[in-house]
Amino acid sequence: MTIKDIAQESGYSVGTVSRVLNHAPGVSDAARIKIMAVVDKYHFRLNSNAKQLKQQCSNGIAIIVKGTQNMLFADLVEQLQRLIELKGYACMLFYINEDDNEVEHAVQIYRERHPEGILFLGSNQQYYDEQFGAIQIPCVLVTNSAASLALPNLSSVSTDDETAAKFAVEHLISLGHRKIGVLGGKTAISFAAFSRYRGCQKAFEQHHMPFVPQKQYEEATFSMSEGYRAMERLLQKMPDLTCVFAMSDVMAVGAIRAIRDKGLRVPEDISVIGFDGLDLSMYMVPRLTTIRQYKESIVQRSIEILLSCIEDKTSAVHEVVPFQFVPGESVQKYSGGSNS
Repeated sequence: MTIKDIAQESGYSVGTVSRVLNHAPGVSDAARIKIMAVVDKYHFRLNSNAKQLKQQCSNGIAIIVKGTQNMLFADLVEQLQRLIELKGYACMLFYINEDDNEVEHAVQIYRERHPEGILFLGSNQQYYDEQFGAIQIPCVLVTNSAASLALPNLSSVSTDDETAAKFAVEHLISLGHRKIGVLGGKTAISFAAFSRYRGCQKAFEQHHMPFVPQKQYEEATFSMSEGYRAMERLLQKMPDLTCVFAMSDVMAVGAIRAIRDKGLRVPEDISVIGFDGLDLSMYMVPRLTTIRQYKESIVQRSIEILLSCIEDKTSAVHEVVPFQFVPGESVQKYSGGSNS
């Protein structure tokens, strides 16, 4: 009995089964009950010793995911799990808090579970400088670049976050907006947030526009609820803003709801641009203008590079996947309207 067999009999995906077996969040009670019924039927017992032994002998690849509300990561995880299984490897999935030290967790997983490789979703570069040397297997940062770290067993597949964020802000500037707010991640713990923040700064600098973080920037985790609250705070500090760049689509969704709850319109009063290109952005009202990351390419290359390093002992590789600007209905030219 394998994870695939449990998935087939229960009617759920391999990813859902894996989340249940790893006690991860994001699974409904009904799914958990049905999957565990199959597990019990075939005596697929989950005591810690048996689970550890199975994982040690299972030709496994570990995925470490920072945060549980990042919808981009949820999409990537499902695709990564499917490819890992298709390649004949077992998948070990671990969710940690967004502000946790992922390398510290990885060292523990490496020592206790003995995976053949590790994929990281979400990263803080300072942790790799301090502790990564203890890990002696191939690893890949997914969506973040590790090129500057120059670690022999750490590859990366990423979007150029800095350039993409700069493009987003410059698009708003090109439409005549000058009172621009930014909703972003915690730059001290998220390399993606730091890179996108730096891109925003460069856009303002190159257009000789002031950027005052204390007034124009609000930090939050990548979630709708945090995006909503961050937008509320931003409106209190900048009641005259005309547009917002949100560093993730889920933040943008929360921001639009907060704007509407204040009696303002998107884009007539405040334009909103997101980042990630999630499927939901195409079905929002208004349809979200966003920066799309090519998820399928990121997943495909991450797995190919990791398996090449595992099976063929190749050197670390750092690839940058192009981004795409996707115009929607949430941004319009500044016209000096009621919120100016």
